[in-house]
Amino acid sequence: MATNIHPSPESVIQGDTWRISILTDRLIRIEWNPTGAFVDSPTQVVVNRSFPKPRFSLIDRPDGLQLDTAFVSLFYNKKPFTPAGLRYALKKGSSRPYGSTWTYGEQPTLNRASGNLGGTARTLDGADGAVDLEPGLLARNGIFVIDDSKSLLVDPDGWVTPRATSSKDLYLFGYGDDYQQELRDYFMLTGSSPIIPRYALGNWWSRFWPYTADEYLNLMDSFSHRGIPLSVSVVDIDWHLTDIDPSIGTGWTGYTWNRTLFPDPGAFLSALHDRHLKVSLNVHPAAGIRRHEEQYPEVAQALGVDPESGVPIEFDVTSRSFMHAYFDLVHHPLEDEGVDFWWIDWQQGNTSKVPGLDPLWMLNHLHTYDAHKRHGSDAIIFSRYAGLGSHRFPLGFSGDSVVSWKSLAFQPYFTATAANVGYYWWSHDIGGHMLGTSDPELETRWVQFGVFSPINRLYSSRSEFFNKEPWHYDEPHASVQAAFLRLRHALIPMLYTAMWNSHLHGKGPVRPIYHDYSGRNEAYEFENTYFFGDLFAAPITSPVDKTTRLATSGVWLPPGRWTDVFTGTSYLGNSELTLHRSLDSIPVLARSGSIIPLASRQALDDQPSHMILAVTEGSGTGELIELDASGTPYRIKFFLNWIGCSLSLTSRTRYLGAATDADFSRIAQVSIELVGIRANSTTSIRGAYKPSGDPSYHSPWQQVTLGTVDLTSLNVHLDHLPSDPNRAADRVFHLLDQANVKFEAKDRAWNILKPLLTARPADEERNSRSSINANQHSNSSSLLAVQSLATLGLPTGLVAAIAEELAG
Repeated sequence: MATNIHPSPESVIQGDTWRISILTDRLIRIEWNPTGAFVDSPTQVVVNRSFPKPRFSLIDRPDGLQLDTAFVSLFYNKKPFTPAGLRYALKKGSSRPYGSTWTYGEQPTLNRASGNLGGTARTLDGADGAVDLEPGLLARNGIFVIDDSKSLLVDPDGWVTPRATSSKDLYLFGYGDDYQQELRDYFMLTGSSPIIPRYALGNWWSRFWPYTADEYLNLMDSFSHRGIPLSVSVVDIDWHLTDIDPSIGTGWTGYTWNRTLFPDPGAFLSALHDRHLKVSLNVHPAAGIRRHEEQYPEVAQALGVDPESGVPIEFDVTSRSFMHAYFDLVHHPLEDEGVDFWWIDWQQGNTSKVPGLDPLWMLNHLHTYDAHKRHGSDAIIFSRYAGLGSHRFPLGFSGDSVVSWKSLAFQPYFTATAANVGYYWWSHDIGGHMLGTSDPELETRWVQFGVFSPINRLYSSRSEFFNKEPWHYDEPHASVQAAFLRLRHALIPMLYTAMWNSHLHGKGPVRPIYHDYSGRNEAYEFENTYFFGDLFAAPITSPVDKTTRLATSGVWLPPGRWTDVFTGTSYLGNSELTLHRSLDSIPVLARSGSIIPLASRQALDDQPSHMILAVTEGSGTGELIELDASGTPYRIKFFLNWIGCSLSLTSRTRYLGAATDADFSRIAQVSIELVGIRANSTTSIRGAYKPSGDPSYHSPWQQVTLGTVDLTSLNVHLDHLPSDPNRAADRVFHLLDQANVKFEAKDRAWNILKPLLTARPADEERNSRSSINANQHSNSSSLLAVQSLATLGLPTGLVAAIAEELAG
């Protein structure tokens, strides 16, 4: 880690006991120390202060100074900090009509309407529903302050030392509602959002269960034989000895393989690697290294303890000698055997021998530091959150939540809101961890959310009856879960691209809607909606209605036209809607003109050997960020390969083109999937590349395969592709068919709706007349139909679901 990172000298103003560093025109550092000893070293939170010099003006008087930029104003009386002597005002971008001012000592209040928008929390251990969140950087009043006064200093070798307890060190953020710029500058100050290896974006398997090696490998084969892809296998504490002499302690901490379960650890790890799985082992370091461990004699000797004494080697995260032995003699040999990364399942307490040092933070920091030295920049750990700056230590393990609908209902909001502190890579116990009851619908909805969350990891506590294998559940739950797990691996190119955008530009791969629409009050009102890459997601977090057999999600759709990638239904944005979905889908919508890079729903490749471009109606662009064709994953910083695809649609011809200067020779096949667009017998393909067969319909998307293509000159015309984004007649009929209402009511409803749905003009006719008149006619007819349905006594939920389809 670099040291003594200074801002531009022209950006620094100081006196004998105070110093002000103007880092940007909206980010100011102010320090006070009675001895005049200021901090230039990195801290636990801050790793860089080298920013370009911003423009500012200064009025310096004996009684105080006033510093102004285009965005903020700072008044300071040059004395120890007090509310009267230190004020920070926002000039523009506040949601408050009278502006925003912060005075020293003022604490943020979480309030989505007018205050702080929240950050994240250390853990969801034992949570049955919501937990309190720490404040985040983003606030409706536009101001946030990081108090770095108690943060320890970080030495070049990664070790920490305390700082003077009397010093004050504040970072004043005044970004108003420019949230994305605030996050970009936060990452410049505290370290960029990290590189996440591709394998971590696939499906993870984990269960608290004493598998034997053969049982575990057979289970992995069962997933494979069913065509359900996995990329990470996690082995819980039973990989090591847990049944130990009580005089030694408990079995939670351990580093010696349980050879009853795993007689040949190296062969077991190799067998997992042969199945293209990365491996993580669980560790609870709290009890140190005790006499029953295979590593004990060597560790004891290294630390000056008589190996024959059996004296426990206490865990001490503040001891250099212990931590060197911890890594070099305990963890590294296991890594050499085949362990890819560690699950640091420990967060008890927040005190250590060094005042102010949280042992969890130090474990995360040192494990990440060690992993990067050994494995490169995309090395990861798996542990809990330990405060601001923890985004540098991916990935996050949110802990042991209770199995309940309340827990599921909280997790989309919790996950998206963590983006407000740049903590993008949460992993939850998908399906919940403990307690609760068996509920196939709850598990299915949780899996659907997991697929559209940063890290998708199935996990459960130790019970004979608590299984997360999809085939354990009855139909249709088993098939729906399997289909979504396959979809997760298809989404990896899109999510990998989003990861690179987070690393390079600070944009959250999963983020609240208000990150992109900060000026719209509606963007703050629906807590469980978020962007997944550039897809709009609104997971279902409540049971289906017993009558309609549909579940709902309330949303505000941003301006534009949006198409549901599962149903093909299109919606006009800038509107509040209640979306209705059956068990087999959740609302996930793509903006008009989207081009979504996908992989085939099979293997997890370094690059997709079969790439799919999913396109929606309209004109727009998309991108794919990959590594260079040499396949060298650690040279990411030297190569950024992109595909910019443009889609221009007319009433009869779709033109799809691509341009790139990269070598994508390893992509053997390219297909186009048509979201909400129906091919027919007149559809034809022209251009440099021909499809391998006639266009065919693959629910819910239609796919046209082009075969092997050169993406540097892709130029494809899809002729005679009539738009039919809603297929409303089929979907409305299905809604009525599935509803638990009387046949007579269904027949009467269908008699009202069928003429309207089947009389909708074809594309050619619709495009030959005024679109405004057509829309007015359609909306008027739909309103009359809904009013007629209300007279039939149909359940309100069913009427609302039909109205949703008619409005598309």
